[in-house]
Amino acid sequence: MNGDWLIRGRDGRLSVYLPAGDAVLCRAERGPGGPWDAPRRVGGDQKLHSLLAVGQGADGYAHLVSWRPTARGESGLVHSTHFRPRLAALDWIPIGHPNKRGERTGTPAVAVDAQGRAHVFVRNKGGGVSMLGQKEKGGWGPWRDLKGRDVQEELAAVTGESGRVELYAATPDGIVHWRQEKPGAEPVLEETIETPVRPGTLHALATSPESTTLFYTDTSGDLCVWRPGAKPVTLIASAGPGPVRAVRCELDGHDCTLLAQRSASGRVAFAAYPTEQEAAGAWWTESGPQLPADAEVSLAVDEDDRVVAATLSPTSGQLLLTRRKDEPGLALEAWRQV
Repeated sequence: MNGDWLIRGRDGRLSVYLPAGDAVLCRAERGPGGPWDAPRRVGGDQKLHSLLAVGQGADGYAHLVSWRPTARGESGLVHSTHFRPRLAALDWIPIGHPNKRGERTGTPAVAVDAQGRAHVFVRNKGGGVSMLGQKEKGGWGPWRDLKGRDVQEELAAVTGESGRVELYAATPDGIVHWRQEKPGAEPVLEETIETPVRPGTLHALATSPESTTLFYTDTSGDLCVWRPGAKPVTLIASAGPGPVRAVRCELDGHDCTLLAQRSASGRVAFAAYPTEQEAAGAWWTESGPQLPADAEVSLAVDEDDRVVAATLSPTSGQLLLTRRKDEPGLALEAWRQV
């Protein structure tokens, strides 16, 4: 899964998305903080590959992108919009292939601009990045080649506080950054840095009106932070081999960035620090039970502005959840299965 698969809908309910065999499933709260519905299939009966990208706009709508088989040895991308967690999502709509036809070329990423338009990014056959964007009055524009070379599998798409879409990609030599110069424009390659980055560890977050922040693990195992226009900094040794997840939240009256990662011991590790103040330092604290090897972690903020953390095992479908207690610090409730 690429993106934040635990999200808060516009009605305040939390929902989660997961690929399951040839389908994508959704689970949602029946009411804020209440019990959860059983898993439901998203987007109709089309058979999909087990890849999923999730993005969410300021309107609270979830945009889902996956690959589906189209012919022998060929696949195409499909898109669905989910307006409210407890309503049925729209059927999967074919949106094409970055090279017109062929097999899967990479894991897609999706971000949604301030006007509610989804932007889908995926590595193309030539090793660069291609993008497809929704039109303001409906439908999709043409595929656009954003260039780049030797781009690694997983991309990190994010919408800044400005409402403009940005993209980060890893290459064997470092990281590449694209950004829209104005709403609706094609993102342009703005900056490339040389840094030893471990593929599959990118995660981007909007952290101020001017900046988005990229989190990644370098080849030595350190969790690093980069904001375009500055140099990367090492924040902390990574807790485990997988990607970190991040969310902005208020802790004791301060704007903080909370990080979560499946640790090497199999539990969830949390660390928090004042947003964009990496020099303040961060420390991991582990929580919850030991998780299956394939468990993924995601973070959100509920309608009461409480941090919520979830872990999900795609193989077993086991979903565990915890919320921050109403007390100082980052005290969490007991993890529970839903």
